[in-house]
Amino acid sequence: MSSYEIIRPKVDGWRVLIFFAVMTGVILFYFYRLYTMQIVEGASYLAYANENRTREISVVTQRGIIFDRNGFVLARNIASYNVVITPALLPGDPTETNGDIQKIYRDLSELIDVPVDNGDINDAESVRNFTPCYTDFGISQVVYIGDTNAPYNPVRIACNIDPQIAMIIKEKKSDWPGVDIEILPIRDYPTGVLTSEVIGFLGPIPASEVDIYEELGFVPDRDKVGYAGVEQSLDDELIGTNGKRIVEVDGAGQIIRDLEVPVEPMPGNNIKLTIDTRLQSAAKTALINNMTQKNRFFEEPKYFNGAVLAMNPKTGEILALVSQPTYENNRFARIIPFDYYNQLQLDPWKPLFNTAISAAHAPGSVFKMAAAIGALNESVIKPETVINDPGKITIMQKFTPNDPGTPRDYVCYTYKDTGAGHGDVNFLRGVALSCNVYFYKIGGGFGDEVTDGGLGPYRLAEYARALGYGSTSGIELPGEATGIVPDPKWKRLTQGENWATGDTYIATVGQGFVTATPLQVLIAFATLANDGIMMKPTLVKEVLDFEGNVIQPFTSEQIRDITKDPLIQVFDEFDVPTGEMKSVEPWVIQKAKEGMREVVTNGTATDIFAGFGIPSAGKTGTAEFCDALAQKRNICLPERWPAHAWYAGYAPYDDPEIVVVAFVYNGDEGAILAAPVVRDVMEAYFELKEVDAAADTP
Repeated sequence: MSSYEIIRPKVDGWRVLIFFAVMTGVILFYFYRLYTMQIVEGASYLAYANENRTREISVVTQRGIIFDRNGFVLARNIASYNVVITPALLPGDPTETNGDIQKIYRDLSELIDVPVDNGDINDAESVRNFTPCYTDFGISQVVYIGDTNAPYNPVRIACNIDPQIAMIIKEKKSDWPGVDIEILPIRDYPTGVLTSEVIGFLGPIPASEVDIYEELGFVPDRDKVGYAGVEQSLDDELIGTNGKRIVEVDGAGQIIRDLEVPVEPMPGNNIKLTIDTRLQSAAKTALINNMTQKNRFFEEPKYFNGAVLAMNPKTGEILALVSQPTYENNRFARIIPFDYYNQLQLDPWKPLFNTAISAAHAPGSVFKMAAAIGALNESVIKPETVINDPGKITIMQKFTPNDPGTPRDYVCYTYKDTGAGHGDVNFLRGVALSCNVYFYKIGGGFGDEVTDGGLGPYRLAEYARALGYGSTSGIELPGEATGIVPDPKWKRLTQGENWATGDTYIATVGQGFVTATPLQVLIAFATLANDGIMMKPTLVKEVLDFEGNVIQPFTSEQIRDITKDPLIQVFDEFDVPTGEMKSVEPWVIQKAKEGMREVVTNGTATDIFAGFGIPSAGKTGTAEFCDALAQKRNICLPERWPAHAWYAGYAPYDDPEIVVVAFVYNGDEGAILAAPVVRDVMEAYFELKEVDAAADTP
């Protein structure tokens, strides 16, 4: 055997087989994975890849402009200038403190008053709650967070800076790479507090609706929606549609190119309201001035809260809508400041609450007109029927027919001062003098004077509902209240008690369980002034596109004609509905109007409207109340409860153009505080009418 012979180790065959089996298994596994990834799941991975390289950018739209009926701007868009920094475009690594970047930060800090360094980015809580522009972090920290998240996305350093500062920064763009100015539209309200209760304000997209708005192409942290007023109720018309860009980006997020033809944003529609800003100003001034003047007679002011509304009864156009106190909606234009919002929330007079449409209070004597037309239409009385008012009557308060009853006194307002009543009064004098005893008797009956229980609770409720009480009108504002029109069924269901005899008496004069909003009172009197035709109240005059073309002209909407439309149930002698329906006789409406004319010529509002050059008609209202706020202020005194002041009037009497309602919370008497407000508004309306006529004359 040669010494050069190579000795080869012997390999067992089974080892070779195992090796080849393992290798084959590995190769087959990779072939399977490749097949799965490229063939079975290829579409999914392709979608992931496309998603990583493409980005959808929402291009902000312009919200529609709001005008008054004369074209005066009530809400518009103005430019807001924000300082932004794109970390990837800075001269160097933004995570390092090189000299060029620090010099940019220092120079920028002097202009925008934001510190270069402030805060610790290792504080997890601070970073988690980080919101650009509304943070205590300095420029360095904000840029660091932006660079970590998306270096090619601009991050906001300061918002809503002065336009001159913005122009300076724009001019330095070549010297400050990465620093730029972002221009976004924000809402501006030129009339501010004058129309805030009508216009409202904007706020961020609510968390509960983020998914809905994102699907529509809106950006939660940028775009805003209506939170109150017509900004909220007409949001769909005003908001518009954002544009869209589909772009290709690299791994760092930098835009390379457009992948699709960009979709341009579609501006929202413009809205022309029925409000006349001049009359709105006159109404607000009249309410505030009259309350201020009367407050001078008290050591502590007592009149703070009220409402004024004016409407064209023939078309339903709301000419003025005032709620006092109110708020400054311009303070909500950029953000909703917590301190100011909390101040409004804690204010006992609730400035954010729209008293004109949302506050349901006892209407008092203005509600008597429902009983007035009901009593005539149901032949409970005739216009010439004379009823005696001795100042006080006593009835037996019963909760069931077999109840022996408890004596209870009901007095007229004159009895408290003189100990006497109005004597013999007929329908016109009863309305003109707002005689409580007259209405007590026709509402609930009284011996042989008014038999069969008078009008009764069910029929009273029917006529009140026919005038619009107890339901919403559908006006273009959020938060409209329904008020309460009570009857025995309502009381059993809501109070768990039987209807008492006295409930009918006090409901007839708008007290007890009866509540109504100033808007409902306005609708009721507009219906009477318009000969029984009820028009839907509206704030929208026209809808225009962004170029100013009218796409929805004004059209008035008739709700009902109570002299033609059968809408009042007929009840039998046991107060059971018979299934028949009837309307109000036209002569009844005419008599009601004559009674309201007597209020001005020879009644409770005669002194206030003395010398007023336009024939008018109306009704005073004084409504006693004792709510939680009154109890807290200890003003609910026995036999001396506080009272709300109401007045509803219209003019000219023979051809009404305007109906005005004034309400003052705790305003004592309607003739003293509310009626002067209505007169001031009417005077302003006819003066403005003359001014407009003169302006139109060649």
